[in-house]
Amino acid sequence: MNWTDVFATRTLRMKASEIRELLKLLNQPDIISFGGGIPDPDLFPTAAFQDAIVSALNPGNESSALQYSVSEGYGPLRDWLATHMTALGIPCVRDNIMITSGSQQALDYLGKLLLSPGDTALIGWPTYLGALGAFNAYEPHYDRLDPGSNRSAEDYAQTAQSKGGRVKFAYASVDFANPTGKTLDLSERGAILDLAETLDIAVIEDAAYQALRFDGEAIPPMLALEIARKGNIEACRTLYCGSFSKTLAPGLRVGWVCGAAQVISQLVLTKQAADLHSATLNQMAIETVASTIFDQHTGMLRQTYKARRDAMLAALSAQMPEGVEWTRPEGGMFIWVTLPPGMDAAEVLQHALTHQRVAFVPGQAFHADGSGANTLRLSFSLADEAEISEGISRLGQAIRAVRG
Repeated sequence: MNWTDVFATRTLRMKASEIRELLKLLNQPDIISFGGGIPDPDLFPTAAFQDAIVSALNPGNESSALQYSVSEGYGPLRDWLATHMTALGIPCVRDNIMITSGSQQALDYLGKLLLSPGDTALIGWPTYLGALGAFNAYEPHYDRLDPGSNRSAEDYAQTAQSKGGRVKFAYASVDFANPTGKTLDLSERGAILDLAETLDIAVIEDAAYQALRFDGEAIPPMLALEIARKGNIEACRTLYCGSFSKTLAPGLRVGWVCGAAQVISQLVLTKQAADLHSATLNQMAIETVASTIFDQHTGMLRQTYKARRDAMLAALSAQMPEGVEWTRPEGGMFIWVTLPPGMDAAEVLQHALTHQRVAFVPGQAFHADGSGANTLRLSFSLADEAEISEGISRLGQAIRAVRG
């Protein structure tokens, strides 16, 4: 059978993740990898999860932990999250929260909920590769979201109309963004909210790294800013996507969406049709661990990752050849590097893997239009300071060799 003849047209937009492919290199011990933006497993609260899972399976609990459950998610976890969100300036209740299998599933569901073929999504340039993967299946067009520009809402609307649809949402990774490490300041967040109000579109706020701030003053989430404007979450168009993957345990696949109850109710129907509900045992374990050690544990993560970020910034300053630039994030897991014009990061990667045994992610994959060939993403979350120093030295060698 020729399966390509029966695959849906949307599959033409589905591509293998360059990051997922690079993760396979982690099994090669001689490669120093700055590729995958993944937490250090040595920092997982393993003992706390062991106790939490045993507790969830104790007599009296096991029927809940192992049985089908509600699509909205485990009630006590949603209650904990409502308290957590309220502390971030987002007063809400459990009906404003749905549990997802990681925030990646939240992006997929929101793409399914909001996008018809030919509609336009406003995204950063570059943007999170996983967001592109999630949205691509719903056959949108992309337009560049640039809150610092003077581009009018009318221009966005007319451009979308010329492509056969309308603008449906603005997507932004707001704190220490993947891939750039940049944070949207207060004025940029306000500008996105203003644009969304004028266009009457949704805002998807990707806050996966919000808890990993090392320096500077915390900036309120966009949903908190909108609530301050409108007085109530039910009047807001912003949908906050959070995750425990970067703070507690990515393998348990627990994330959440927080927003107006009307939208959450529709997302629940989407989840019912897709996977019924996220794994209850995982949710119970997350709730137990989060309610006991979340603040303490994330404090330790910030201290550890800050030291690694500092090591990478110092190594870049010492080892990068002239003409190479990079971001200086206040948190998160990533530094974005821009090579001199005309250089190709994919070519540098090939040389670096073959000769220097160091890996990173070329930046072109993060650009919806295929631009950004001279950019690359470095993650500092997995390597220790000694590995970072050695790996950046190797990267400098690779860049010099390719540049000639």
